[in-house]
Amino acid sequence: MVPPDCLFCKIVAGEVPSDEVASTEGTYAFRDIQPVAPTHVLVVPRRHIDHAGTLGSDPADAATLAEMFAAASEVARNEGVDATGYRLVFNVGEDAQNSVGHLHLHVLGGRRLDWPPG
Repeated sequence: MVPPDCLFCKIVAGEVPSDEVASTEGTYAFRDIQPVAPTHVLVVPRRHIDHAGTLGSDPADAATLAEMFAAASEVARNEGVDATGYRLVFNVGEDAQNSVGHLHLHVLGGRRLDWPPG
């Protein structure tokens, strides 16, 4: 069930503006409004999925996840961080600071990313 107030669903539908980076049939990628790295792009599925912890409940999840990773790889190439390195991150739950209840994959790069994150 799609929550009526899902911010990312509204972004995908064009109801809320975003800085588009890439788009496929099943995904949409846009710049994070609070970037933590020079490249900080979110890749979201066009269909609503609550978070990575709910993946596997729908047979289409595997294809959606594969398309998200392919889109993230394209974003990394287009942003010029594929050669130097980048990080892909899913956050699940409040302790991980997951602030929007719609599956999203962070593509982070453009500088050295310390571990553990700071």
